[in-house]
Amino acid sequence: MQHMVSHYQTRKRNRAFAVMTILAILIFIAFIISMNTGYIRLSPSDLLMTLIGSGTDKQSLILFEFRLPRIVISLLIGAGLAVSGCIIQGISRNALAEPGILGINAGAGLMVMLFISFYPSTSAAPVFLLPVLALLGASVTAALIFVLSYKRHKGLSPTRIVLTGIAVAAGMSAAMIVLTLKLSPDKYQFVATWLAGSIWGTNWKFVLSLLPWIAILIPYVFYKARVMNVLNLGEELAKGLGAPVAKEQLKLLAAAVGLAASCVAVSGGIGFVGLIGPHLARRLVGPKHEMLLPTSALAGALLVIVADTIGRWIMQPSEIPTGIVVAVIGAPYFLYLLARSKA
Repeated sequence: MQHMVSHYQTRKRNRAFAVMTILAILIFIAFIISMNTGYIRLSPSDLLMTLIGSGTDKQSLILFEFRLPRIVISLLIGAGLAVSGCIIQGISRNALAEPGILGINAGAGLMVMLFISFYPSTSAAPVFLLPVLALLGASVTAALIFVLSYKRHKGLSPTRIVLTGIAVAAGMSAAMIVLTLKLSPDKYQFVATWLAGSIWGTNWKFVLSLLPWIAILIPYVFYKARVMNVLNLGEELAKGLGAPVAKEQLKLLAAAVGLAASCVAVSGGIGFVGLIGPHLARRLVGPKHEMLLPTSALAGALLVIVADTIGRWIMQPSEIPTGIVVAVIGAPYFLYLLARSKA
């Protein structure tokens, strides 16, 4: 019997590694295609020559100063938002929970927008300050949602979390609309594009402002995978197994909020990545967080890089904000999950 269980676990682990390998290969293919996508085309031979330092100055500028930073940011944002969504779904035990739907993205966005409204110029906004401001807004919003959703003897109700989150997000969005009415035309244009979910930080400064958050928080969450498995059993059973439930929930929530806020500061309102990434991963590798978290990160990264590439390619020379492309994919999927849920 023990041998059969061990064999089954080995098969599941091998399947998970195979899925992650396939996702990584697909990301690499999307990366290559994305480098060649834009108003000015670079042929595969031009790309190769530019990468080894033999391209023209114009080709080097396009590839190294515009396309590569944007592609790297797409991958970081996709991984960050998907892992954030996976944590929130795990903590709340609600398959429909994710940072965008819960209003955490809106809270981060409102704080960044307040800053932009009162700062003299959008182009000169301190890049490294934006994730901190977004974190502040997202933390206040997350605290508000969880205080309103928590019942003393029942803990966190999955349905209440989603309903409260939607209500809070609606309030934040209304506040953002009021703020946009007072903006100058150039700031309004910037904010409108940002709210639609455009990866607007297309230089290496933005990569450096986002990278520390992703590099610290994602490994920390991976380290907490076993704790998340225990929390998934339910609050009473987790307490019975000796887990400090409230403390661990708070730590993981802080990591989820940090990931979502830092991504929103650079990408604006890209929703549904935190919903689709974990769902796709769960279907492919199962509910164990040791495999679910890295698979979610890869699925989210693939989704955003593909959406960004499509957005840049489909209506050249104009481009569709990445958030809109993701929403076209994500909204029907959310409605499908809502129809299937028993809540």
